[in-house]
Amino acid sequence: MILDVFPLTAPTRASWSGSGDGPPDDGSGDGRNGGGNSTGLATRTRSKTKKPSLYKVLMLNDDYTPMEFVVMILQRFFKMDIDQATQVMLHVHQRGVGVCGVFTLEIAETKVTQVLDCARAHQHPLQCTIEAE
Repeated sequence: MILDVFPLTAPTRASWSGSGDGPPDDGSGDGRNGGGNSTGLATRTRSKTKKPSLYKVLMLNDDYTPMEFVVMILQRFFKMDIDQATQVMLHVHQRGVGVCGVFTLEIAETKVTQVLDCARAHQHPLQCTIEAE
């Protein structure tokens, strides 16, 4: 929890209302009045920002999309080098599904859309989906 600290200066005797019964209540709730030229601190709590949920982008195996095309997709949209893309492609080919990357929801959805659009444009049935991590 983060605290912001703001200095507050108590009013001087010259700024009190003319009631003559002493300084105004300092708002502390303890029944005492504010006194002299003292300085107090007001604090305000600020909650921490919650980290966004992450999602895995999964690529599914099919028997029709060429392995070279899958490697190209992994390099182009997931910024993998040739060796890493080949490893992921072989994992997808052998196990049926593989993780291409982990992203926030909006980025994961965009990556899936990019992959599906590119696959359709090249007339391949490649499937890609997201799953909560």
